[in-house]
Amino acid sequence: MSGEREVVPLVLGAGGMLGTAVARLLERRYPATVSATRAEADVTDRFRLAAEVERLQPTVVINCAAYTDVDGCEVDADRARRVNIEGAENVARAAAGSGCRLVHVSTDFVFDGGSRRPYREDDPTGPLSVYGRSKLEGEQRAAEAAADHLIVRSSWLFGRGRANFVDAIRARAASGPVLKVVSDQVGSPTFVEDLAEALLRLLRVERRGVVHFANAGSCSRFDLARAIIEALGTAATARPQPITTEEAGRLAARPAYSALDTSLYTRLTETAPRPWKDALRAYLAAGDDPGAGA
Repeated sequence: MSGEREVVPLVLGAGGMLGTAVARLLERRYPATVSATRAEADVTDRFRLAAEVERLQPTVVINCAAYTDVDGCEVDADRARRVNIEGAENVARAAAGSGCRLVHVSTDFVFDGGSRRPYREDDPTGPLSVYGRSKLEGEQRAAEAAADHLIVRSSWLFGRGRANFVDAIRARAASGPVLKVVSDQVGSPTFVEDLAEALLRLLRVERRGVVHFANAGSCSRFDLARAIIEALGTAATARPQPITTEEAGRLAARPAYSALDTSLYTRLTETAPRPWKDALRAYLAAGDDPGAGA
């Protein structure tokens, strides 16, 4: 972004896990940052949202608002449509109408999982679930509505402020001898604090289109659970047991493989994502300090 104008970010979805991390980081870097929760700026309320963006006059709108309950989207497809599709378009139209940049956060679930290598930004998409389809259409509508847009896909987020896989395993690790975990889903675990840092770096880059960010490396859900238990040490008594996705009986289909290629991000920012194991250890060691380990 040019240095001629003060950077004034508007963070939407600031009450969520990612939005909280992004807002906290940007407020430190850019004092004029405005952080809005759903109650303060609902992305599904097109006209009120447009009025708020026009009133606040940000230079960039960062849309962290999403309905991310993958199984919940199968049950409530209407909510997925309103938030992930129409909400994404509403934000993009509001940003474009106010003449500011749009940064929209998306997901690895836009892919079908059939790849044998990490997905690049230009790889064909093929979502398997209502959630994935809604996020992909949200990307498309956002790109059509706002010429000055950046779509950042990430994956397997963990951090404070919302239920996630890492916290679920940590909570269950001391509750019994066996912990059944899916072993045939592979992806890139990503610490929300690292994704927030990545978004900050990308704000300084003149780039339009799609960029992938995730912590470096990939693993199965089972391998991630083992790493969590190992990091917890004597606090964990459970022994992970591998099961298949079919045995898990989840409502929504998940991609079997959804690791992301982040080489474009590294070229743009001259910064390589840290390994997921390092990010995981930092998160687990942070205790109750949400900013520690970032």
